[in-house]
Amino acid sequence: MLYIGVDLGTSAVKLLLMNEKGDIKKIVSKEYPISFPHPGWSEQNPEDWFEKSMEGIKELTAECDKTQIAGISFGGQMHGLVVLDEEDQVIRPAILWNDGRTEKETDYLNEVIGKEKLSTYTANIAFAGFTAPKILWMKENEPENFAKICKIMLPKDYLAYRLSGQFCTDVSDASGMLLMDVKHKCWSKEMLEICGIKETQLPKLYESYEVVGTLRKEIAEKLMMPGSVKIIAGAGDNAAAAVGTGTVGDGMCNISLGTSGTIFISSNTFGVDEHNALHSFAHADGHYHLMGCMLSAASCNKWWSEEILKTKDYQKEQEGITKLGENSVFYLPYLMGERSPHNDPNARAMFIGMSMDTTREEMTQAVLEGVAFGLRDSLEVARSLGIKIERTKICGGGAKSSLWKKIIANVMNLKVDVLENEEGPAMGGAILAAVGCGEYPDVETAAKRLVKVASTVEPEKELVGKYEERYRKFKNIYPVVKQLF
Repeated sequence: MLYIGVDLGTSAVKLLLMNEKGDIKKIVSKEYPISFPHPGWSEQNPEDWFEKSMEGIKELTAECDKTQIAGISFGGQMHGLVVLDEEDQVIRPAILWNDGRTEKETDYLNEVIGKEKLSTYTANIAFAGFTAPKILWMKENEPENFAKICKIMLPKDYLAYRLSGQFCTDVSDASGMLLMDVKHKCWSKEMLEICGIKETQLPKLYESYEVVGTLRKEIAEKLMMPGSVKIIAGAGDNAAAAVGTGTVGDGMCNISLGTSGTIFISSNTFGVDEHNALHSFAHADGHYHLMGCMLSAASCNKWWSEEILKTKDYQKEQEGITKLGENSVFYLPYLMGERSPHNDPNARAMFIGMSMDTTREEMTQAVLEGVAFGLRDSLEVARSLGIKIERTKICGGGAKSSLWKKIIANVMNLKVDVLENEEGPAMGGAILAAVGCGEYPDVETAAKRLVKVASTVEPEKELVGKYEERYRKFKNIYPVVKQLF
């Protein structure tokens, strides 16, 4: 049988076709625009997601036996606010995960409602990108639109709704809304009251591997697929990426170098760090995970290379970098503010330490190292909880750089396992589809059979020591310059 994984990203939708053995048959990617109507704002048109996904599915399945397609599932950009009226029309452009307009609402939730209460209700505190502050922003700034809301959903769930007609979400993605009681996997009545919404406006909750429905008749006809194709709930992009990299079961770790950067630690048991510096979310395998998220990771390198250096040849820019652990230039990777562990939407990127003999290569190196140091900040929180991690998987566009993987291994002092394929959320979506269709008994079994490690980047003792010294200096920079933002 064949399974489709849909990775609804920030800049493009990536679709993957996989058979029951985990062999990838085809990958298709379709880009769509993102708009920034005001500084710090970030929006997209949900119709673009649907149109490009339909185009992508048609192209993906053009040459295969469509009667063999059993299921479709998703990994999707998290936290985005998609609102529909009673006629199922999108009320306003979706407000995305990296949108920073909700500082006032985030402060209200954290300071007036209180972090302790929020953590009790949802296992998390408010971050500017989360969905609940966006709902409060709409209530305050667009009351006419707010009054029209009939359905509130997340980006990938809009696709599931258009494909199946089922108003659904999964517990991993819903964990990032600040509306769900993560420990008990149900909507928090207290948070609904705070946001002024009803449970009927929220989707039904599923585990990521559960079937929510089948293709609607008219969609099946357009795609020339059987109407029996199952739609499986799917997961937030990071949980889906974790499935796609085999980061399921207790104590496993994955680092994602996508537009945003994450360090993801899976756990069989529910847990929260006392400062809520890490997110405590449900996992796509039916259990839980802790996650540190930085808002700008590979996007820092994209910005630096394309906007400043005016090149897309990332590899060539990295070829001259040879003196690892000895760079005098530091880079703070906060282009869109920062989430873990600082929770500061006003934080901004900066270079520090340049001199007359600073080279282009040192600046590029500083960008790569700055992202690694930012991820190390979250790793240190996990280590403070007594979590012992010796190795990590890695995925995302940045993971294609052998230099960046080497920097990560030595900054983190972790063995970095490189996979045979690095398709992350799309692969995770396809695996969830296979589990939902009964091909495998559970997510952990499927991941163990389908995800294979190709090589491992080992940390080097001397380099680890050099980077330890550099990291100590890096972590002092943000507290000193914070008041400038």
